[in-house]
Amino acid sequence: MATFQFKDQTNFYSGKVRDVYSIGAEWLVMIASNRISAFDVILSKPIPYKGQVLNQIAAYMLKATEDICPNWLVISPTPNTAIGKKCMPFKVEMVIRGNLTGHSWRIYNSGNKVLCGVTMPDGLKENDFFPVPIITPSTKASVGHDEDISREDIIKNSIVSEVDYATLEKYTHALFARGKELAAKQGLILADTKYEFGKIGDTIYLMDEIHTPDSSRYFYADGYEERQASGERQKQLSKEFVREWLIENNFMGKEGQVVPAMSDEWISTISNRYIELYEKVIGQKFMPEALSDKETFNRISKALETLVK
Repeated sequence: MATFQFKDQTNFYSGKVRDVYSIGAEWLVMIASNRISAFDVILSKPIPYKGQVLNQIAAYMLKATEDICPNWLVISPTPNTAIGKKCMPFKVEMVIRGNLTGHSWRIYNSGNKVLCGVTMPDGLKENDFFPVPIITPSTKASVGHDEDISREDIIKNSIVSEVDYATLEKYTHALFARGKELAAKQGLILADTKYEFGKIGDTIYLMDEIHTPDSSRYFYADGYEERQASGERQKQLSKEFVREWLIENNFMGKEGQVVPAMSDEWISTISNRYIELYEKVIGQKFMPEALSDKETFNRISKALETLVK
């Protein structure tokens, strides 16, 4: 994916999976690339249409939750581009878990029942529901790995004020409840997800993407209870299958480990899984659209002309 230079551009940042352009003091252009990351490492090859899948699911979900809290998104001029308000981000990610799965299960299964200061109940099996969803925040690392952190340490270390953190918790629970409602309508269970927030003045905004396969884990509701009762693995739509493949190939992002090679067949499988999640979560047919760099630049530039005064 090309790097662009837009009118009034003040900064450019290439993240793990997105390229972010600052326009003046008020606007951000966020382009979702086809890069894929796991264990905080960018894998070796891009995944076709992944950026479009992430951007369009996020735009759909931000629209479906805008009554809960303000969000940053204003316009999406291309399939993989979002333009919105530039916020001062909080340096934490609000991870919320409805089920004991993924990272929380790995911690629990190791014998540690406390995650981010939250004590998880005894006697749970992998993928069981928690009695109530739990919030397990992580630090936002610009480089390297995000780290688990407790509510108490966030406030004690003045990463977020106690008043603002209470608002983040309230929004996180409300957004997760809405996400679960939307998932249930499509025959899915939203098992866990994460939200990022920022501020403009005194107002807190929901930022970035929400309820996408990069930030969320979905189970199929049909057969969930039967699979739990029989000890089978849950059928899920998420990026966890990529992490599991990496673990099977002796990679967890640790020093000295080498990212395994990705075959064309495996890349195609990942792409198809992302498209499957789009169609299942949105309930609409995925319409792939590949634009040239020139068309992408022109559409974004035209959209910015209407916003930047």
